[in-house]
Amino acid sequence: MKRLVDYNPQSGITTSMDYDPVTDMTTIISEFDDLEPALRITKHLQNDPEYTRKGIKECFWHYSFIPNHLIHKWMVEEGINVYRKEDEARVWKKINSPEYRYLKTTTKNHVPRQT
Repeated sequence: MKRLVDYNPQSGITTSMDYDPVTDMTTIISEFDDLEPALRITKHLQNDPEYTRKGIKECFWHYSFIPNHLIHKWMVEEGINVYRKEDEARVWKKINSPEYRYLKTTTKNHVPRQT
């Protein structure tokens, strides 16, 4: 029987638990809200060169939006932690790849300096 454990409206993550008494197995399930509205906004910003120009001018360039489900997926499947400085180059590589171009809020490309 699947039971709701938590819903976080800020992250859009619903966590549920399913227990099977026959196999004595518990499964934790993470589900993510619909991303379509957020990705439409990202696409809109990507097509607005003034948004990028203003951000760069004000020293705060909103470069991309990484949904929670991808943060989770990259961590579980590839060991990439978007919050860890050591993984920064790998995160930039992902964001700038053709596969994840849809995450960018700009058409420009940025590669941070190696430190």
